Amino acid sequence: MTLASLGHAAIAVLLPCYNEASTIEAVVRGFRAALPQARIYVYDNNSTDGTALKAMLAGAEVFRERRQGKGHVVRRMFADIEADIYVMADGDGTYSPKDAEELIRTLLTERADMVVGTRRGVHADAGRQGHATGNRVFNLLYRSLFGRDFTDIFSGYRAFSRRFVKSFPSVSGGFEIETEMSVHASRLKLPVSEIELDYGRRPEGSHSKLSTYKDGLKILWMFAMLMKETRPFAFFGIISGSFMTASLAFMAPVLLDYLATGLVDRMPTWVLSLVLMLMSLLIFTAGLILDSVSRARSEQLRIHYMSMPAWRIDTPRVAEPAISEEAAPGAARARSSRGKARGAA
Repeated sequence: MTLASLGHAAIAVLLPCYNEASTIEAVVRGFRAALPQARIYVYDNNSTDGTALKAMLAGAEVFRERRQGKGHVVRRMFADIEADIYVMADGDGTYSPKDAEELIRTLLTERADMVVGTRRGVHADAGRQGHATGNRVFNLLYRSLFGRDFTDIFSGYRAFSRRFVKSFPSVSGGFEIETEMSVHASRLKLPVSEIELDYGRRPEGSHSKLSTYKDGLKILWMFAMLMKETRPFAFFGIISGSFMTASLAFMAPVLLDYLATGLVDRMPTWVLSLVLMLMSLLIFTAGLILDSVSRARSEQLRIHYMSMPAWRIDTPRVAEPAISEEAAPGAARARSSRGKARGAA
């Protein structure tokens, strides 16, 4: 399948940017060459180095999002832009625009809602080694908590269907937005795919906005919150098990003394163990109830997703031709009579 077969499909390239003046011009020109029929949107996130001006001069449509953070930018882009196919990339030049066609081809041939361009050579990035280590750890943690759908949850190079974009309830504010996208797809069991792409180095003068420890803690917190929302039984089950373990640890020596002497010598310890056991049972019950609520929410999200129109590549949209009254007076009179009938009704 080639781009020529897309017909009248509307393709949008989304580029969230913050201080990427040294690279954004080349990135925009690269996508214009790779996807000539696409519209390029650059959302500037309070840049101070002229990123917006350079993107505009390169031919992109530039908008501004004042709330700082990639998550806020992506949420705004998904809400504002109307298209059939969406391609999202970073403005730092680490992703090749030439790979966009392969992402779109995979999206269409696999009938997927999201295609992730996994990064080949990400561990050789010009950034700090801590980024690569954190990438491996968080990908392993994701697969153990949410499923094995993805091998690179932090990739910023993705293609989406309209269904995914318009049904994605984004709440993230920062770089954890990619994790939220992945969990959303896994939660609703959406058709997804991955293709391995080369990952480039940042050019001279371009610097990563990631903080190894600060952003790592934010992502870890997002993992916990997403697990609470999507897998509450497992989340609260772990907490309940911790309280029960502590309760049994305090309770065991008191019970052993009671069996040996018939007396409860450490009453405060016994009371504490009972309180911890009661809390464990309450948390377990809350997990059961919230699990049912989470399932109902997932069903509602799925219904909303299914209600979105699915654009089919094999039935391209064709504009209705205009009919002049001189060429078809009968048709004109028919339209006029239909209008009068609606007015009378």
